[in-house]
Parts: sequence; C-alpha cells; structure tokens
Amino acid sequence: MKRYIDAAVEQFRSLLTEQLARVEVLEKGAGAKDFAKLEKITIGVCGGDGIGPVIVDAARSVLEALLAEEIEAGRVALVPIEGLTIENRMKLGQSVPKDTLAAIRQCDVLLKGPTTTPKGGTMESANVTLRRELDLYANVRPVAIPEEGCDWTFFRENTEGEYVLGSRGVEIPDVLAMDFKVTTRPGTRRIARAAFEFARNNGKRRVSIVTKANIMKKTDGSFSAICHEIAKEYPEIQVDEWYIDIMTANLVNPAIRKQFEVFLLPNLYGDIITDEAAQLQGGVGTAGSANIGDRYAMFEAIHGSAPRMIEEGLGDYANPMSILRAVELLLRHIAMPEKAELLDRALTLCGETERRLVVTGDRDGATCREFAAYVLETLDRLQAR
Repeated sequence: MKRYIDAAVEQFRSLLTEQLARVEVLEKGAGAKDFAKLEKITIGVCGGDGIGPVIVDAARSVLEALLAEEIEAGRVALVPIEGLTIENRMKLGQSVPKDTLAAIRQCDVLLKGPTTTPKGGTMESANVTLRRELDLYANVRPVAIPEEGCDWTFFRENTEGEYVLGSRGVEIPDVLAMDFKVTTRPGTRRIARAAFEFARNNGKRRVSIVTKANIMKKTDGSFSAICHEIAKEYPEIQVDEWYIDIMTANLVNPAIRKQFEVFLLPNLYGDIITDEAAQLQGGVGTAGSANIGDRYAMFEAIHGSAPRMIEEGLGDYANPMSILRAVELLLRHIAMPEKAELLDRALTLCGETERRLVVTGDRDGATCREFAAYVLETLDRLQAR
C-alpha cells in the first residue's frame, strides 16, 4: 500500500506545483481584446463530430449571409478548422490535436460543433482542453421564458472547479479513486467581476451566487467569500446566495423563478443547472453557449454530439437552433449588435411565433437544412422591410 501512497503524494505535488504556477499567470492578466478596433476578425468554424457538422453547416450559411459585406470587404474571414472528430482524436490520443489547436490560436473566435468525449479512459473533454488552453474562463448562457417574465443569464466559471484537472486524479486499483476540485482567488475574482459588470451594463438588479459552501467548505467556501468581496464594488446590485440543490428546485418553481436575473456559479454546478434552464426554455436544443476569455472566445451549442441520432440515421434532422443562438452570441461579442438583433428576431419568428417549419429530431419534422433555409428567408424578409 505504501507504494500507492508514495505515488499519489508525488502526483499531488506535481499538480499543486502546476496550479500554483497557473495562479501566477492569472495574477498577471492578459488584457482584453477590443473587437471593435480590429481591422480584421478571423472566425474559425469547426464541425466537431456526431451531429456537429450538420448543425455547423447550417450555422455557417446563416453567418455568411449576415456577414456577406464584411467578408467581401476582407474585414471578416471564415476559416475551416479540421481535426476535432472523435476518430482523429482517438487515433492521435489527444483531446485536441496539436495542429488543430495551433490553427484555432490563429483565429479570434471559434464557432464549434459538439464533440464526443469517450467514456472512461484518460482522454479529457475537448471542450475542457480548449477552455484551459485558450483560457476561456467565462461560460455565458442566456435563457428566457418570455411568457413567464424569466430572463436569465448564467455566468459559469469555466476553467477551474472539478474540471480543471480532468482525469488526473488518484486511484488505488480496486480500493479507491479521488478527483480534485480547484478554486483560485484570481480565477474566482475574474468570473465574479464578469458577472457583476454584465449586470451593471445591462440594467440587471440581482446577482445570485450558487454554491454548496455548507459542504465544500474550502473550495466553494472560498468561491462564495470572493464573490461577496467583489459584490461590494457594485452596491446598486442586490446579491443573494443559494445552495445548488435548492436552486435547481427554484428554477422549476413558477412562483419564484422569474425573480432571478444573473447567476454566478462554479464550473460543475453551472454545467448542470444551465441544461436544466435550457430544458425549461424549450429544450437543450434551444440555447446557445459562449465561452469567453480575454484573448479568445468559443461559441457552441449547449448540447452534445447526439451519437444516437447518427446511429439511427437521423443526423440530418438535428435541430440547429442552439448553434444559431450561439451565432447570435458570437455576433454580439465581435461588436456587431445590430446583426445579432436581426438574427434574434428571425430565430424568434421561426422558432416561436410563425413556426412554419418545426424540427422534431425525427423524420416527421423538418431537416436541419430546411430550417436553415427558413431562417435565411426570414432574414431576407426582415431586411426588406
């Protein structure tokens, strides 16, 4: 047993050294990129795997239509990014192949399809790798239930918590396994500031911190304390705190859920509760997701690669709404709010008001390509008015 303990101690020493070095980098800061001042914006477009290539193709057609003038003038470039298929990643044994990551780093933002993460083994999620390598610390997910007056924005810390060390926990075969959760002061400060700045700049009056600090006293306790510390700089904003279990119940309680506006959460809780919120909105296929850092940003659907749909021959019937909502978030991020508003109006008409074509995920509904054509036709109608 001693050899297992000695090996675990050395592994933990290595992880601790690595994380302390990361804290030093975080404390220096990178400086945010101002997209409004860039002469040219490069958007990487990556299909991923499963239904990813199908829905990303639809999203690219919409993005090309909205940015036609900018692309023709050379102010925007759409660049295909290859190599994130599960087959290629498994062959190379890399969650994100090195040449693919290098190509992504040449872009300003990335529009990415879902990617499959193998169960078991040691390969971590491609998303976790990209969030870490590009330092995409803020996962921002807006969700709305207009008929109930619910307008939520979730700020999920994206690079720490239970996900930062991926599969590099400690295991004593047939005896026990341990994973690690990491909360740093600079990492928490920046996600808290992002949430409060968003609230201030968008007229929001309430930020709700969500933790399990009564149980996870070191990590969630630290997250809670730091968020409240930052909150003091925003006296006009009401701050409350909830434990994750009761907050999941709050979201399904119509009597109180419309009271919430901005949520501030550690990584794992944000991952879970944003899926719940999207389901309440109309399904996980209806919500987009933004992963934002100071230098890079990645936009994607909130859902996964749906391998079952591919196995059943239903890939062409995948719903592109989530990735199209991600395109809307992308447009806002690159300082093109008018185009984002136009797309928002078109998606609302197609998905909620008119509904002349409905994607069901089965053969009784419209195909992804047909729905994309419907959105493009609706954009043309709106621009002609």
